[in-house]
Amino acid sequence: MPAKISPGDRKILLIAGSTFLILVVLGFLLAPSKSDVHDASSYAAASEGAKAAYLLLQGSGYRVERWERPVSELKTDGRTLLVIADPATLPDAKEKKAVENFISAGGRVMTNGIVGAAFLPDDFSEVNPVPAKPWSDFPAVTPSALTRAAPMITLATSSFWRSGAGIPLYGSDEGTVIAQVAYDKGDAIWLASATPLTNAGLKEPDNLEFLLAAIGDKQQTRIVFDEYVHGYGEHSAPGKSHPLMTALLLQFFVLAAAALFTFSRRSGPLRPMAPELRSSPLEFVETLGGLYEQAHASSVSVDVYYQRFQFWITRRLGLSKDASAEEIDRAVRERWRLKDDNFLQTLRDAAAARYHPDFPQNQALKIVQSLHSYAVKLKLFPVTKEKN
Repeated sequence: MPAKISPGDRKILLIAGSTFLILVVLGFLLAPSKSDVHDASSYAAASEGAKAAYLLLQGSGYRVERWERPVSELKTDGRTLLVIADPATLPDAKEKKAVENFISAGGRVMTNGIVGAAFLPDDFSEVNPVPAKPWSDFPAVTPSALTRAAPMITLATSSFWRSGAGIPLYGSDEGTVIAQVAYDKGDAIWLASATPLTNAGLKEPDNLEFLLAAIGDKQQTRIVFDEYVHGYGEHSAPGKSHPLMTALLLQFFVLAAAALFTFSRRSGPLRPMAPELRSSPLEFVETLGGLYEQAHASSVSVDVYYQRFQFWITRRLGLSKDASAEEIDRAVRERWRLKDDNFLQTLRDAAAARYHPDFPQNQALKIVQSLHSYAVKLKLFPVTKEKN
């Protein structure tokens, strides 16, 4: 018959279940919707979004579309501009290789920032540690079709492009903020930030002109806004799942495992612990040694062992139990042929230790060890054979 859940366990399970449900509801309520995304996505209507640029191009007759698949599935005929604006994460080796193949086949890429530069075959971006202000105006530094259409550009300077790499289009003494780099049959336009593409930055002077000049002929150019990098579309990688849901699922499994473990431990069979033998010889020795140590009775321990030693050696030699150290030494030398000059001194030290209440512990231990070694050597104590 299965064990019933106790009232205390039922209360714990109810509290845990209610807490989990509340966390799930809060997670869905507080999770940002796609319309509130604060990046340069063509779906985002916030000031940092790029929905205005997408709708403007679409309404002006440009061939513009959103791409929600990996870049490796995007085919180019040499007239496609891929916009990777404010990507959410750094690319892996497969994504970077796909962008490189896209450009080498004649495609064009427009991206921005440190993360966007990581998508390009060669990354020459540098972090700007101290931006002067949110937005700044930068003049053109190299004559080209782009700079002729937009002599000035307005954008945030969160990063710079290394000088000497590619063609610098806009910048100042601090560094290059927009550069054009050619790769095989295609090229890439790198921006320090996505300001010219955003809903708020598109209305700044010359920003729209720059965007249209970068796109080129609207009859021949196909514009693709990469929304896959913003989390749209189907992502097979486990890391693309929503972090809030991952945390909630992890909490649920941990809570369930803790509840199951607690209930199983309290409802399992009870096994009595093995009783501790209080008559253990080793425990007796440790207890007795602890008493001697607390009482500072080193002389007593020496006296006890010496009396036992004296009892057995006088019994074996046929001497009086009150025989002196000199008599014992003389008898041992004559009958057992023991030639050890330290034997007599050890007996004297052991006999004299009883008269010194503050006898040092290290000396007491040395005397007891010496007596024990002589007892073993002379085979005084009876030997008990160990059982296999």
